[in-house]
Amino acid sequence: MARSNHLFTSESVSEGHPDKVCDRISDAVVDAYLAAAADARVACETLATTNRIVIAGEVRGPHEVLERVEALARGAVRAIGYEQAGFHWEKAGVEVLLHEQSGDIAQGVDAAGNKTEGAGDQGIMFGYACRETEALMPAPLHVAHRILERLAEARHDGSEPLLGPDSKSQVTLAYEDGAPVRAASVVVSTQHDASLGQDEVREIVRPYVAEVLPDGWMCPDEAFYVNPTGRFVTGGPDGDCGLTGRKIVVDTYGGAAPHGGGAFSGKDPSKVDRSAAYACRYLAKNVVASGLADRCAIQLAYAIGVADPLSVYVDTYGAGRCDEARLEEALREAMDLTPRGIRDRLGLDRAIYERTAAYGHFGRDPEADGGFSWEKVDLADALARAVG
Repeated sequence: MARSNHLFTSESVSEGHPDKVCDRISDAVVDAYLAAAADARVACETLATTNRIVIAGEVRGPHEVLERVEALARGAVRAIGYEQAGFHWEKAGVEVLLHEQSGDIAQGVDAAGNKTEGAGDQGIMFGYACRETEALMPAPLHVAHRILERLAEARHDGSEPLLGPDSKSQVTLAYEDGAPVRAASVVVSTQHDASLGQDEVREIVRPYVAEVLPDGWMCPDEAFYVNPTGRFVTGGPDGDCGLTGRKIVVDTYGGAAPHGGGAFSGKDPSKVDRSAAYACRYLAKNVVASGLADRCAIQLAYAIGVADPLSVYVDTYGAGRCDEARLEEALREAMDLTPRGIRDRLGLDRAIYERTAAYGHFGRDPEADGGFSWEKVDLADALARAVG
């Protein structure tokens, strides 16, 4: 049984964190291919270091997109805001090493003759939802994301011109009777101009943290840490090498729920690492929104080249309002969980992925063009009826 009184911590990283720079570039490549051809295949990895960006992986789609990849990378870095001596959108060297997708993979995934389109790889995927926030996300991660979003908004709109793109947050919340009630500590590390001292950065950051936290939740001053090393001028890929797919817990549930074996960014939606994880979140969120549970975790498992999931598992943490086995059946009935079924249901064969690269793939608002479609709760009523 879960403890009702405890502390729990989650972290987030900003769009300018080295790994997130790489996630964004990789997802910009995915979007470019899907915009050109809905059936394109992309597995793109990016490395970024001091004034160097390397993009590698496998693709299948219109060749002209390949010619635009360098410009896509520079555009992503520019949008984040890197114009520093050690990492500059215009001056960094960009090397593109993308090549054609393996035919062995293609024959296992593609539909042909009587063969249904299969999963792009084996793997296990998880989704989770809970009632801690309006977004049905764990509160520590939700707060950590929002602090960095507000700092980024202030940097982009000119309110805080002395802050840099690279930043991290870590939020520890106190739980009483199973619910979050206050912040026990908050850590924010943010890149800044060399003219600022640690205390000045602390006072710049403070109102944004206070704004995000509910009234009365601000941690004690001695537990409010800003740039604990004292200085954070050199940052981004100049200070630390970045790679696609290294912030998978930041991308999902902040450690409050299990995570599957794969990252999301840089992968087209035929890869179940991405699409099935979105489906799991969609189903878990609808279970909670339906009132059938206050917390729900869902696991799907796939084999490469096989369309149907090998297993569907539901955990409502002993507090669900229906039989979990019946709920598993209802989920299978409510949604086609083949790779093609997931993509059709959620409209995933579209250029909607670059925006997911920072501040979490989950807990966002569904958008008019189909972005974050997996955050809809349009199955909730049907699920409630299905399980009686």
